[in-house]
Amino acid sequence: MYFASFNQCYYLCLHGRAGKSSWPELVGKNGDFAKKVVEKENPCVRAEILTPDITGITWDFKCSRVRISVDEDYTVLSVPVIG
Repeated sequence: MYFASFNQCYYLCLHGRAGKSSWPELVGKNGDFAKKVVEKENPCVRAEILTPDITGITWDFKCSRVRISVDEDYTVLSVPVIG
């Protein structure tokens, strides 16, 4: 699926039609693998990997972002979701 612009992706996200929005099947998987899966299955988002040493995270909601929390071994800890 290809979207022409960020505005189109944002519109689709706001109206619940931007594709997959959560990936429970990735819990326990490798963080790099999870990032690739998320970005492949929903081309409107960019996945960010959050390691235990990251500080200063904002809590704003973004339709174009999926945060992937990993542990020291780079294993996904919780369900990656849009936000």
